[in-house]
Formats: sequence, structure tokens, C-alpha cells
Amino acid sequence: MSHAYPTVDLFRCGSVILQSHWVMVVMDQFTRRIIGFSVHAGPVDGPTLCRLFNSILAASVSPRYLSSYNDPLFKFHRWKANLRILDVTEIKTVPYVPLSHPFVERLIGTVRREFLDHVPFWGARDLQRKLHSFEKYYNHDRAHRGLRGAIPEAKPANAAQSIARLDNYRSKSSCRGLYQLPIAA
Repeated sequence: MSHAYPTVDLFRCGSVILQSHWVMVVMDQFTRRIIGFSVHAGPVDGPTLCRLFNSILAASVSPRYLSSYNDPLFKFHRWKANLRILDVTEIKTVPYVPLSHPFVERLIGTVRREFLDHVPFWGARDLQRKLHSFEKYYNHDRAHRGLRGAIPEAKPANAAQSIARLDNYRSKSSCRGLYQLPIAA
């Protein structure tokens, strides 16, 4: 993983059938790129926390450092042992100060406001699939004010970019039609 400084956090959301789901999100603080989401239905313990984290990092190399919140969930013995095995140094934020973790807190708010408030889900697998489509939209298509209108995923230097004219454009659908983005026709 070539991410300079990933950060991890958890949040809960409810399904259509009122089942509670935990969502782990890992993002790169510098590029604001979502590295991944992982979902679990039911209570979270140490082994579950490790499984969520490891499933996000399955396709990449472990980071050297990881920022995490001072939540009791991140104090499980298994969590700390997992990080030791992966050779990851955990950096804790200031206790009881959510503003010390601003980028991931903002991301969680964005996921809730712009996506989960509008998209119902049935279970863990359905939520995982929908969050994956939001991750692709967020990293590849959504402009970010904090990045001066850029997107988190760097485009190749040789990528040709056509400019959409107001009299000749079409729409690109993202997240199963929730977002419509103008592109050159």
C-alpha cells in the first residue's frame, strides 16, 4: 500500500429490516482516497475487528502507520496483536476529541448524508456491494473542495480528457443512478 498515512474508523447503520451493521472505513488522510469499506452485522469484538481490517487490506501491502480513534473497540488485545503481526504502528488521536480525526469523520458524515440516507439496504452483503459502488464514485468521479476540485484517485498523466460543452454532453450514472455526472458526448 503506497498510502502515506491511512486512518481507520467505525460507524453503525441500520438496514431496512432494522438490523444494526458496523462499517469499518480506511482512508488515506493525504489524498482523501477511500482505501476500503468492510461490513459486519451484529456486535464487534477483537477477532471481528481484525477480520474487517484485514479484508480491507487483502489486496494490498500493509501500511507502516495507521491512525485510529481512542475508541474502546481499538483497544482489544486481538486488534493490537494483529497490528503487531502486520508490522503496523498505531497512532492514536487525542482522546474524546473527534476533531482530531477530521478527514475520516467528514467522510463518515458524507457517506451518511449523501449515500446511506438515500439508499436502503437489506443485509451485510447488500451494504458491502453498495458501499463499494460509492467508493468507486467517491475516488474517481466526485470533486472535493478540500482538494481544490480534484478527485482523490490520481489520473494517469497520459489520460486524454475531453471537455463537456453545454450544448453537447451526456450523463454518466454512478451508484445505480443516484448520481448523474455530465461528460463530453
